[in-house]
Amino acid sequence: MSAAGWFIVLLALAGANLPFVNQRLFGVVSLRTRKKSAWLRIVELIVLYFVVGAFGFLLEARAGNRFDQGWQFYAITFSLFVVFAFPGFTWQYLVKRRTA
Repeated sequence: MSAAGWFIVLLALAGANLPFVNQRLFGVVSLRTRKKSAWLRIVELIVLYFVVGAFGFLLEARAGNRFDQGWQFYAITFSLFVVFAFPGFTWQYLVKRRTA
């Protein structure tokens, strides 16, 4: 696997966990609520999937060997993106934190 391929995998790992590790929209925009809703996190996850996918498409096209993909490719990569989000989901919803 090339360096660009590993970079996309690491970018996907970071992008999948971004909605769960902070209370800001896309890690940048501050919200008026104290805690983001689960629906907002899901929408953010889907948008980040397309952003990472577009970046991967750009790198593939720049390398000169762009391949056409069917719906199966997108179903598998989205499933993988959701699996990559598991550590952030676990941290946000399953880890009990002590409150002082």
